[in-house]
Amino acid sequence: MVNGREVAAYAVQAQGSRGRLHPEPEAQSRTPWQRDRDRVIHSQGFRTLQYKTQVFVNHEGDFFRTRLTHSLEVAQIARSIARQLGLDEDLTEALALAHDLGHTPFGHAGEDALKAAMKDLGGFDHNTQSIRLVTHLEARYYAFNGLNLTWETLEGLAKHNGPVRNPSPYLAEYADRHGLMLQTHASAEAQVAALSDDIAYHGHDLDDGIRAGLLCFDDLEGLPLVGSALAQARAAGSAYRAPDPADASQRLRHEMVRRVIDALASDLTAQTRANLAAAKPRSADDVRLSAVPLVGFSDEVAQANAAVRKFLYARVYRHWRVNRMTRKARLVTGDLFSVLFEDPSLLPDLWRARTQEADPFGRARIVADYIAGMTDRFAMEEHRRLTELSALG
Repeated sequence: MVNGREVAAYAVQAQGSRGRLHPEPEAQSRTPWQRDRDRVIHSQGFRTLQYKTQVFVNHEGDFFRTRLTHSLEVAQIARSIARQLGLDEDLTEALALAHDLGHTPFGHAGEDALKAAMKDLGGFDHNTQSIRLVTHLEARYYAFNGLNLTWETLEGLAKHNGPVRNPSPYLAEYADRHGLMLQTHASAEAQVAALSDDIAYHGHDLDDGIRAGLLCFDDLEGLPLVGSALAQARAAGSAYRAPDPADASQRLRHEMVRRVIDALASDLTAQTRANLAAAKPRSADDVRLSAVPLVGFSDEVAQANAAVRKFLYARVYRHWRVNRMTRKARLVTGDLFSVLFEDPSLLPDLWRARTQEADPFGRARIVADYIAGMTDRFAMEEHRRLTELSALG
């Protein structure tokens, strides 16, 4: 029972938590997952998501999604699905809110640049960076580095993309210390959070793509799932008399997107119920040790999802306007790494001190940590300060 609500036997059970790496007294008024969620929300890494790119760089418009608004939308979808499936809502929400903490400025463009720069220096990926942030980089407590999240939250965060077959050195070392099970599937709560990520970005990237003028409604008519949602939205608004074209477009866009999200969430819930009924898991470990993931879409909707992803990749993520910004973002991020790695004396005092005794691999990781924690606008300003002669340091 959690907050007066029964959770299913296959849900993660709060009373059976495997604990935190650094033991702490448990809170009297909150479950372990509620504390994890609250620590994520109050973290510096979570706040910086407000100014980190989702698809469109932050300064391109105030109404496009950022990593923060995306994470909030994922959490809302994930929590709703978790409730329908009898899962622990608080753990699901904590995972949804934390899943993008390791993202660099400029989204995947920044990550690609850091990945290229770190290729021979230990590598870089945003999922491992999320783990680094919550287990090492956040500096809020006297007793330990990081947020000291529970085993269950860290396990789900590490396996956001499924079982980890080839963990990074940092993740492998941390998993060994805390006993994380990297080779198995994640808990049902973590699987719901991961697929809610897909649901959220399909909905909001369609929304932002239309808002930015990269897509028009006619482009979507033949797209699986989206085309039917658009037709339903048009039918629902057939009697509405918009005061102007902008109002009509805004309402149609919203009506379509909410139907896309509802269709995906409903299918995921129904198919997962069927999967659980067939597998009959009796514990969270049964879910982890299942031969296949138990949370998933039906085959029909999974195929539709793949078609939507392919469409968005071609029409939005690789649109020439996005390509231009992506190229500039990679150049900015790559320049920052090159300059700071070559001359760490240019780093702020706290970061420079960390490089004093570091070998090249350690120095590269510190520089990558510094850059990964930047917002879009701070990265642009730092690049200007480091590369333009007229800029004040």
